[in-house]
Amino acid sequence: MNDGATDGPQKPQLRRRLTLPLLVLYGLGVTIGAGIYVLVGATAGRAGLYAPVSFVIAALVMAFTAASFAELAGRYPVSAGEAAYVRAGFGSNILAVATGILVIAAGTVSSAAITIGSTGYIRELFDIPQPVLVPVIVAVMGLIAAWGILESVMFAALFTLVEAGGLVVIIIAGFSDPDLVQRLPQVVPPLGDGMVWSGIIAAGLLAFFAFIGFEDLVNVAEEARNPKKTMPWAIFLTLAITTVIYFLVASVAVLSVPPEVLAASSAPLNDVFRKVTDLPPVVLISIAIVATLNTVIVQFIMASRVIYGLADQGNLPTIFARVNPLTRTPLVATAMVCAIVLTLALAFPLEGLAEMTSRITLVVFALVNVALIRLKLGGKPAPDGVFIVPLPVPVAGLLASLAFLGGDYLLN
Repeated sequence: MNDGATDGPQKPQLRRRLTLPLLVLYGLGVTIGAGIYVLVGATAGRAGLYAPVSFVIAALVMAFTAASFAELAGRYPVSAGEAAYVRAGFGSNILAVATGILVIAAGTVSSAAITIGSTGYIRELFDIPQPVLVPVIVAVMGLIAAWGILESVMFAALFTLVEAGGLVVIIIAGFSDPDLVQRLPQVVPPLGDGMVWSGIIAAGLLAFFAFIGFEDLVNVAEEARNPKKTMPWAIFLTLAITTVIYFLVASVAVLSVPPEVLAASSAPLNDVFRKVTDLPPVVLISIAIVATLNTVIVQFIMASRVIYGLADQGNLPTIFARVNPLTRTPLVATAMVCAIVLTLALAFPLEGLAEMTSRITLVVFALVNVALIRLKLGGKPAPDGVFIVPLPVPVAGLLASLAFLGGDYLLN
């Protein structure tokens, strides 16, 4: 596939237009908006002052699986990547389709959660009922996602720069306070306190949701330039940058505003912003709206590409594999994603949707890691130039995902 040009009767194809900077901004956009702007309050409610550690633990769980995704994205640079990995590793089309459906579920449930989260900030400025806001948000974000891959990702990249700028302001303002810097060691939990660590692990599942995003990158592989080289870099850079930002922002949040106040707030970072800066609250509220809406856009793109990929591989009705010749995007698949997100956002609360997303994603991570283990044990070589990880990496990714998922059910 070159740039999606068609010759004769060939159907329109996706365009390879995404460079490494755009891929990283895409990954950061889908990750950052969800994690800090919406869920830092709920995480602080479970872990208290130790919420920053919950984010670090979630990042460690992610790291091994991120490495597995980095290799598999080079081996199989296609849309509906997770389904393709499972098909290659297990040799089962049924299991591959089931994995693809799980990925679609995670993307749509996540989009619904962030759609609800965005209304909390929008209603700080406009007195509009949530049931009215939700359909408007879904419709507008769906139109942007359908616009075109370069246009929608450029739009999301601009939003990402804005949302990251808001977090940088909080970090700089927070750590400009000598008292807050002196109290930073308070976020480190005592090693032997089981009650404390149970709260940290419970909060870790919500924090894990905050890191969901790097795996979405593999589902735009057919629209990335030189995916064998750019995908691993995009995955690792997204995870590393996000971890640093989350730890610093969560530390400022719990050290400047009582955790119980954060937990009770529908716009938690707005409370932090008011505490640590002299800027008018409307600045942070506006940035938070941008951040959450950005996440919805990129999740729409991801989920629609998985539906497109499964249909293109013959596992869903072919209507979902149709690419509009003008926008070069899968319009029918995008419309389906909008319909599912709207239904979920109107029917379920934020925290329930976030936890549901995390559990689904952990199951997908386990399947993907097992697929890579089977490929390596089966001796199937990777193509030249593909990033390679040793066998213990997917094994560790599998064990970490299962342990985190099992620990969550034990604690609940």
